[in-house]
Amino acid sequence: MFSLLVLPFIACLILTAIHTYLGLHVVRRGVIFVDLALAQLAAFGSTLALLLGFDLHDREAYFISLGMTFLGAAFFSLSRRRREVIPQEAVIGVTYAVSAAASLILLDRVPGGAEHIRSLLVGNILTVSQEEVINTALLYIVVGIVHWVCRQPMMAISFDPEQARIEGLHIRTWDFLFYMLFGLVVTSSVALAGILLVFSYLIVPALISLIFTEHIRIRLAIGWGIGFLGSLGGLYASVVLDTPTGASVVCAFGFLFFFFFIWKSRLSSHI
Repeated sequence: MFSLLVLPFIACLILTAIHTYLGLHVVRRGVIFVDLALAQLAAFGSTLALLLGFDLHDREAYFISLGMTFLGAAFFSLSRRRREVIPQEAVIGVTYAVSAAASLILLDRVPGGAEHIRSLLVGNILTVSQEEVINTALLYIVVGIVHWVCRQPMMAISFDPEQARIEGLHIRTWDFLFYMLFGLVVTSSVALAGILLVFSYLIVPALISLIFTEHIRIRLAIGWGIGFLGSLGGLYASVVLDTPTGASVVCAFGFLFFFFFIWKSRLSSHI
């Protein structure tokens, strides 16, 4: 039985590697739900592809989904302003709600819509193939290389945007590149693992690392450790308890978050 979990576990580790890093950017920017919004846009694209007669695993479905996330990336890069009348998080929330509602409307016209909703939410990482794991890993390596090459402006616009403006960086251009790469990752991740699992990998390790330190490299190491524990615990629980794999991993991440949050709160109260 446990041999069946080797590929899913490798896929989870791949998700951990890229999403933990991106999560540090997202948390620092204060746009916690941008992942959910872009993931839901990707899901809307997949739903539209279904309505057009494509299978979720067809290349056409992937590019329709990717196109929707790129539109979201462009919109979010334009919505960020130095002096915000409307908080960007509110814009992201509206985008998520509208894309989710639109997906439901389309799914109402697709046979087996309820099953597609379940697949979009928690994915089916238990049945991931070797080809999917390899392709996803290669894609994330490319994204990681781009982030590494552009690390100085990327870090600046996320962690110190005022200094980035002083240095003459074009914030919107770099924002668009960030969100475009982010959307590329999210589109692939949602197809692999579902919306809720992708959100958990992005946000929970980053939040737990923030509890302990502000140093980027230490936070990244802590986040990777949390991703490893959440993946291992969730997959193990899904086998022992015979529960859905994706939902089990999400709950494992939730358990880790509340455990460390309460533990740190109690520790701080005694200082």
